[in-house]
Amino acid sequence: MNLRSTSHFASLTVGLLLTTQALAQGAHDGHHPPSTPSPSADDHRHHRAPAHGAGRTPIPAPTAADRAAAFPDLPPHAMHAGGTNFLLLADQLEWRDADDGNALAWDIDGWIGGDINRLAVRSEGERIDGHTEEAELQLLWSHAIGPWWESVLGVRQDFKPGSPQTWAVAGVQGMPLYGLETEVSAFFGEGGQTGLRLAADYDILLTNRLILQPAVELNLHGRNDAARGVGAGFSDVEAGLRLRYEITRQFAPYLGVSWQRAYGNTADYLRRAGEDREETAVVAGVRFWF
Repeated sequence: MNLRSTSHFASLTVGLLLTTQALAQGAHDGHHPPSTPSPSADDHRHHRAPAHGAGRTPIPAPTAADRAAAFPDLPPHAMHAGGTNFLLLADQLEWRDADDGNALAWDIDGWIGGDINRLAVRSEGERIDGHTEEAELQLLWSHAIGPWWESVLGVRQDFKPGSPQTWAVAGVQGMPLYGLETEVSAFFGEGGQTGLRLAADYDILLTNRLILQPAVELNLHGRNDAARGVGAGFSDVEAGLRLRYEITRQFAPYLGVSWQRAYGNTADYLRRAGEDREETAVVAGVRFWF
């Protein structure tokens, strides 16, 4: 190839490149998105954050009237208002399938008074085939000695068994654990007779309405009393297990079992009288309060 041909080829090549570049630039110019104008100084001024505290109303300082309205004098608590309240609880009112026949047994507590001092009453006993076998009544003055404890002082009257007998009563009762109710009572009777009773029952919540209640009561005496069939020392124990269903909180029928056993000289008195020292009975009853 000579010099003239080479120059002509170079000119064609440059022309082709320029034409291709112009076409590409034209294509891009047809689809290029419009440019976004730069924000002006006025736009920056309109979006400027307000100065700290500008345009806000200051909070006024609280006055004595504001404080009095926020913390008014509250009325006294209902439990400490000095009013009189009362409760009657039939913890056990039941039929028992006893060895000597059908029996009706009861264990009833009640009180009337305030939060600190109350007049309380207790009664328990048993009737078999229409005859009263055991019956006692206690009239007590109760005084609160703590949030969960109270002392009691009063008299107890036994009607059966044997001839009537009067005792002085002193003791404490309370709830050392939630659901566990306890009683410790000392008795001082006629003729120098003394006695001690320990009682406890516990509510086990199986559901909100189905409750299992184990209970136990122990009796001890200081002297033999053959006329009433009571021996010195550890005389007897009674234990029970009752399952109740609270139809309402105030009314609950129940089923269970009761077991009693005499010990020591008390058991000897029963044996001589031809009676059993131990007895187990199926029970059915109702527990209510108001």
